[in-house]
Amino acid sequence: MSAVIDTAVVQLSEKLQGGFDGLAKFVIEGEGAIMLDAGGARAADEEADVTMTATTEVFKAILDGEMNPTMAFMSGKLKIDGSMGQAMKLAAVLS
Repeated sequence: MSAVIDTAVVQLSEKLQGGFDGLAKFVIEGEGAIMLDAGGARAADEEADVTMTATTEVFKAILDGEMNPTMAFMSGKLKIDGSMGQAMKLAAVLS
């Protein structure tokens, strides 16, 4: 498992205190995947209601609050497959 994934799981777990009402997957290109659900964040690659894909740089910028997830999507830096409703709920948590 990569250090990027390990760090991201910790950061997302802090942001998602109490878990996430849904099943989402963040794919960080070249690093791996993180699952977000009612249990919080964990390193895994499973089926999800929504899958978001970004580079390491974009993912870190979103986590650090330097980039708005909606703007990342609108500019093509964040790809979303699946439920836009779930993606919007997650974006609200991450913003």
